[in-house]
Amino acid sequence: MRSAGPRASDPGLVAAFAHLHADAVARLTEWAAPSGPQERLRRGFLDHLAAHPDGVARAGPPAHLTASCLVLDGTASRVLLTHHRKADAWLQFGGHLEPGDPTVHAAAARETREESGMRDATPRPWILHLDRHDLGCAFGHCRTHLDVRYVAVADASTPYAVSPESHDVRWFAEDDVAEKAPSVLPLLAAACRLLRSRPDAVDGRIGGGVV
Repeated sequence: MRSAGPRASDPGLVAAFAHLHADAVARLTEWAAPSGPQERLRRGFLDHLAAHPDGVARAGPPAHLTASCLVLDGTASRVLLTHHRKADAWLQFGGHLEPGDPTVHAAAARETREESGMRDATPRPWILHLDRHDLGCAFGHCRTHLDVRYVAVADASTPYAVSPESHDVRWFAEDDVAEKAPSVLPLLAAACRLLRSRPDAVDGRIGGGVV
């Protein structure tokens, strides 16, 4: 039996997401990865985008870019997480890019507002972390997410809300993350390191945090 040829991209989909594809390539190209594993992911993401002009769209290839954001309080001692319905796990906020998003960062900001209800939880402008993870059958066409991750710092007294995509939204103390949301630990550690290294990150309020 002859094997199927390369998957053809939908020209309309490519056109609708061209600005996001270009932004993702630009941001990943300029990003200085903080470690060897992150550098390998950065190059892998760029290779994927080079092979798939619709690689930022949910309706594109089964493996595609997503954007997410970890929300910390002003001391980086607590993290706001969502109990995702499909994943049935506590995770950071995030999801698919949409044609109306001007940038990947804007997609992360939109997803954070939609899933947390917090209007002031705006991601910092720098890429924090990359992650590639496979998905279960509950996610349908989506098989692998190439997640571009950001961090936001929010006032913990600000009201939050639970979206239809979640079972719950809750603040967790740093010490509880390992038990309740182990997949978030590498992201939390990266966030604390980045925020401590940036004097403009959060008015100098970041303390010891996770290392």
